[in-house]
Amino acid sequence: MAKAAQKICVAKIGAAHGVRGEVRLWPFTEDLLAVLHYGPLSTKDGARQFEVARARAAKDHLVATLKGVADRDAAERLNGIELYISRDALPETDDGEYYHADLIGLAAIDAQGASLGTVTAIHNFGAGDIIEIAPKSGPSLLLPFTNAVVPTVDLAAGHVIVELPNEIEGDGPDSTDSAP
Repeated sequence: MAKAAQKICVAKIGAAHGVRGEVRLWPFTEDLLAVLHYGPLSTKDGARQFEVARARAAKDHLVATLKGVADRDAAERLNGIELYISRDALPETDDGEYYHADLIGLAAIDAQGASLGTVTAIHNFGAGDIIEIAPKSGPSLLLPFTNAVVPTVDLAAGHVIVELPNEIEGDGPDSTDSAP
């Protein structure tokens, strides 16, 4: 049985813009206009497809006209819909660049090969990428996704190597630090 193609969320439809059916489109791509080159976009389940007829860049999003959406009411009904493409439609990455979706599910190990958990998300709250690692038990680790903290990403081997910052390593219950 063939494996289903992985779907990648590349944009989210936002609020209606104006009265002629335009929507705010929030791309999750490095180049805002890249979503125009992927062909039809679909919902995650593939039940609905959308094609961008035209778009113009706004501050940090696009103002887009979707084929078949002709008025504000129709545009408002689309608010919040996430748009996906097949992972195969994305261009290859350069060395040291990764799609977030390719990192989710990788094992996180330390330099000695001990398991730290599984990569569950990559976040960006405005100050750079954060890698979230869920250990087998306990709270998730949120660490800077930098070369110093994550020096190795090995997609073929299915893991990332994590160098825990000193502030993290000494915080465990078996830490030898004593309270003053």
